[in-house]
Amino acid sequence: MADPTNHNQAGEVAPSTVDQQAPTVAEENAPSTDSPETTDPKAAKPTATAPKREKPAAAATEEKPAAAKAAKKEKAPAVEDKPFVEFIEQDYLPALQKAIAQQGVQDLQVSFAKQKLPITGFESAEECWQIIGSWKEKGLRQFNLYFPDEDIQGKKGFSCNEGKKPSTLESFLIDERKITLDLLVFGLVQRLDGQKWLGIN
Repeated sequence: MADPTNHNQAGEVAPSTVDQQAPTVAEENAPSTDSPETTDPKAAKPTATAPKREKPAAAATEEKPAAAKAAKKEKAPAVEDKPFVEFIEQDYLPALQKAIAQQGVQDLQVSFAKQKLPITGFESAEECWQIIGSWKEKGLRQFNLYFPDEDIQGKKGFSCNEGKKPSTLESFLIDERKITLDLLVFGLVQRLDGQKWLGIN
């Protein structure tokens, strides 16, 4: 019986198991050029940190609407919030003159001064801010609106006369919780109309 031919005897070198498998294993584990994945740790960092970079941008976007809402809530200051003298001179007197002129009074004279109360029998050394209005029709008609607290929300008084000093001092708009420019104008026009000094009276 013939001995089986030994590859070594025939001059051939038998490939080892490692040599036979090496190309196959290398091909299977080699990274593909078509795959977007990479094993480079430096290249992987931007992907990992990308969401962190987007968070501040998202937070800024959320803050903008909140800031816009806050700006809308901040209303412009009302004219009634101005300092007392500034409000009377810049807003109340022009509005009052216009309203009374619309009632047919064309020669109204209005002034704003700090002086003593002109009430007969009422002696006082103290002065208070007053709006003094007067016009001539069927004799001299004059009214005074008093602000002893120097505040439109504080105490207010009213007096009127025809050709002589007033004898009575009455309260003015005492039942109103909040005094506004329109209410001050309306209240005085209504009071003068009640005196039958306006319109066809």
